[in-house]
Amino acid sequence: MDLRVLGCSGGIGGDGRRTTSFLLGDDVLIDAGSGVADLELDEMAKIRHIFLSHSHLDHIHMIPLLIDSVFDSLEQPVIIHGLPHTLKALQDHIFNNIIWPDFSSLPNADFPVMVYQPMRPGQYETVGSARFSMIPVNHLVPTVAYVVEYPGGVFAFSGDTTTNETLWQGLNSLERLDHLIIEAAFSSAELAMCEMSRHYCPQLLADDLQKLKHNPHIYLTHAKPGEEEMIFQECRRLIEDRPLSHLTGGEVLAL
Repeated sequence: MDLRVLGCSGGIGGDGRRTTSFLLGDDVLIDAGSGVADLELDEMAKIRHIFLSHSHLDHIHMIPLLIDSVFDSLEQPVIIHGLPHTLKALQDHIFNNIIWPDFSSLPNADFPVMVYQPMRPGQYETVGSARFSMIPVNHLVPTVAYVVEYPGGVFAFSGDTTTNETLWQGLNSLERLDHLIIEAAFSSAELAMCEMSRHYCPQLLADDLQKLKHNPHIYLTHAKPGEEEMIFQECRRLIEDRPLSHLTGGEVLAL
């Protein structure tokens, strides 16, 4: 099973920068940022599940265009998984027949091309050979990390978050953790911004990683555009005892 990085930037702006989205296999998205636009139409048409970490625009904004682009070719609805708060935000503010058509009732209410599937921490959703679960994290809106268990391994994606206890408690409860995709959005010089926006910087992340009993390969994501290398090098200096990489758009992780 492969995880394709469609987008892993904290913004946009040349050099392949796309906002957060990962393609697991060929039919599951984890978040739906601008990287989804790089998929071919036939690849978009294969997507059956979208797991959302939270409601912020950089993680959801390609859902309307994705659904609209493949509307005529869908024989099964695309299932949108997320916290009730996240799904309500989509219903109220995006698919509200003002910003975008309500595809949860098109072409008709009995056979829509998109359905909402509320999910809460403690629940599991199985798609093929992968099992998904949520861990609540600390961000400006209700947000979750995802743990994905698959034959032969486990990976986790933090979503957007900053210093917290729930993520690390949840990860430590796992029997194993092979890969951890986690954000480091700003440099430590912007600590005040991190605290205000509830993102990690290298110093906060390094401190919190001391709580983790597992030793996964760590992949950094969501860096501020133009500061990716600076943030990575700062993390590298502060996190010396763990395998560490900076994700790039288009990269494929063999799980």
